[in-house]
Amino acid sequence: MNVSEFRRRGKEMVDYVADYLEGIEGRPVYPNVEPGYLRPLIPTEAPQEPEAFEDVINDIEKIIMPGVTHWHSPYFFAYFPTASSYPSMLADMLCGAVGCIGFSWAASPACTELETVMMDWLGKMLQLPEEFLAGKAGEGGGVIQGSASEATLVALLAARTKVTRRLQAASPELSQAAIMEKLVAYFSDQAHSSVERAGLIGGVQMKAIPSDGKFAMRASALQEALEQDKAAGLIPFFVVATLGTTSCCSFDNLLEVGPICKKEDMWLHIDAAYAGSAFICPEFRHLLNGVEFADSFNFNPHKWLLVNFDCSAMWVKKRTDLTGAFKLDPIYLKHSHQDSGLITDYRHWQIPLGRRFRSLKLWFVFRMYGVKGLQAHIRKHVQLAQKFESLVRQDSRFEICAEVTLGLVCFRLKGSNQLNEALLQRINNAKKIHLVPCNLQDKFVLRFAICSRMVESAHVQFAWEHIRELGEDVLRAEKE
Repeated sequence: MNVSEFRRRGKEMVDYVADYLEGIEGRPVYPNVEPGYLRPLIPTEAPQEPEAFEDVINDIEKIIMPGVTHWHSPYFFAYFPTASSYPSMLADMLCGAVGCIGFSWAASPACTELETVMMDWLGKMLQLPEEFLAGKAGEGGGVIQGSASEATLVALLAARTKVTRRLQAASPELSQAAIMEKLVAYFSDQAHSSVERAGLIGGVQMKAIPSDGKFAMRASALQEALEQDKAAGLIPFFVVATLGTTSCCSFDNLLEVGPICKKEDMWLHIDAAYAGSAFICPEFRHLLNGVEFADSFNFNPHKWLLVNFDCSAMWVKKRTDLTGAFKLDPIYLKHSHQDSGLITDYRHWQIPLGRRFRSLKLWFVFRMYGVKGLQAHIRKHVQLAQKFESLVRQDSRFEICAEVTLGLVCFRLKGSNQLNEALLQRINNAKKIHLVPCNLQDKFVLRFAICSRMVESAHVQFAWEHIRELGEDVLRAEKE
C-alpha cells in the first residue's frame, strides 16, 4: 500500500467506522456464535501473496462482526463502560502514525512531556492535592498505565521495595526473603480480583477485610486485622481502598482508613477505576475526600471519560518511590538529560519498557470536549441510572440491592437466586440487551450499568420493559 492508496483507503475506513457506530443500534448487542466459530472461516496459514484491501474489508463483516460484542451499543449495560469518542479515535490514528516508543525523554520528548502536562491537567480537574502534581518542581506526578490492574501491581511492588529497604536500613541482618514472608497487604472483600492477583504476582500475603452493610471497608475491621497480624509477627505494609467497587459501586471509607495507614506507616493505594471520572463534577468530588492520605491514586479515563482504551491514570506523591523500585539504566537507554531534574523517563514508572503516545488521546479529548462537556457526559449517565432505579422501585416484584451513587444499578427479582439466574439467562439469550451479575451478601444480583456514549432515555425505558416482561415469564414458569 503506497501513500496515495493509504489516503483513499483511510477515508474509506473512516467511513466504515462512522457507519458502524451510526448503525450500531441495529446490530445484536451480543453475538450468536459458539466457541471456535472463527477458525473454520479463515485459512490455516497466512497468505504467501498480498491480498486486496477490498477482500480484507469484506471479511470484516463476514468473519469479525458476527463474533463482536458491541460494547458501544446503547443496549449494552454490562460490566462498566469502555469509553469512546471521535476525538480520541483520531488521536489514536496519529499515535499509530507517529509510532514512537516513548520509554525515555530522548526516545521522543513530546511523548514524555505531553503526558506529564496532561496528567497535571487531569489532576487539577479532580482537585487532587498539590503533592500529586509534577508541576515544574514537584516531587509527585502522574503516569499513564495500561490498566488499573497494572497500577495496583506497580504500587504494591513500589511499597514492597520501600518497606524492605526501610527495615533493612534499621536491621541490616534481615534478608529480603525473611521480610517478604512476613509482609501482608489488605483490601476490601468487595475489591476487584486484580488486587488479589497483584499480591500473587508480588509474592505477598493478601487479606480481605470484611465490608460493612453498605459494602464499604471501615476502620474497625481493618484495625482488628492489623492487630491480629502484628501479634502474629507479620508486617502490614500496603492497603488498597476502592472507590466505586465493581460489584455495586460502593466506596471504602477513606476518612477512616487513611489515618490508620498514616499511623501504621502503610502505603495507601486508591483504586477508583470506574468512579474516578465522576470526581471532575463538583457534586461528586466529596467521594474522593481523604485522598490526601494516599500514596498513590488511580482511575481509568478509558472507562468513563471518553478516552478510548488504553489509558489508566495513576499519580504518586513521591515519584522516587516508583523510580527507586524499577530503575535500571543500561547504557543503550541512557541519555544526556536524564539526570537534569527537568524531565522524567517513564520506563521507570511501569512494568513494560515500551509505551505508546497515549497522552495524545487526553489532549484531543480535553480540548475538543472541554471540562464542561465531559461533566455533561458523566451527569447524563448518572441521570439515566437514576431513571432506571426509579422504574425498578415502581415494580414491587423487584428490589434495589445497593445504593445508587453513579451510573450503576444493582437489582433483582424478590425471591431465590435460582429465580434471578433464570431471569439473567433469559435476558442474555434474547440478545436484545446485555447484562452481567454480581453476588452481594450471598444474593445473586443483576447489574445495570449505563455504558454507551449514545445511550438515551428511550433505550433505558426499552431495557426495563424487556426485563419486566422476561421477569413475568420467569415468575410464571416458577408457578407452573
